[in-house]
Amino acid sequence: MPISISIGDAIATGALALSAYATWKTFKFNERQNTLIESQERLNKLLLDKEAGEVLNVKKADLGATFVKLGSNKHRLKIWNKGKSAARDVSLDFPEGNECLIQSDIDAKFPLEILETHQSVELIAAVSMDSKSKHPIKLTWSDEFSEHNEKMVYPTI
Repeated sequence: MPISISIGDAIATGALALSAYATWKTFKFNERQNTLIESQERLNKLLLDKEAGEVLNVKKADLGATFVKLGSNKHRLKIWNKGKSAARDVSLDFPEGNECLIQSDIDAKFPLEILETHQSVELIAAVSMDSKSKHPIKLTWSDEFSEHNEKMVYPTI
């Protein structure tokens, strides 16, 4: 008994094949779409984290210090604020002792009430040949981010 295929059977088989192909393509498209959605979600999370970090950075002061040489024999310790917020109640501490800064100059300027963004203050340094080359200094201040910030800096002559 030979199998006879009618035109209707051929059309139905073709429609079934076309439907299977369309289903397979839709499945692949949905996989790619889900991958894209996951990628967008990760990107959105990174952007939100970045924005949150920038909001916090706007509230932070960032203090630093370095020795500056003026002329042939004059030195100053320059303390600056490169953060985006003003530093309040700035004070200095010398964990290993202060051997080259003039104490009366420190007492006259510190604790500093406010150190605005990109503002600096200079202290007179009395440097001699016996002076250490590295001077650890602990800077403490308060800003919009926190009431107690500390930073150790190691300016060198």
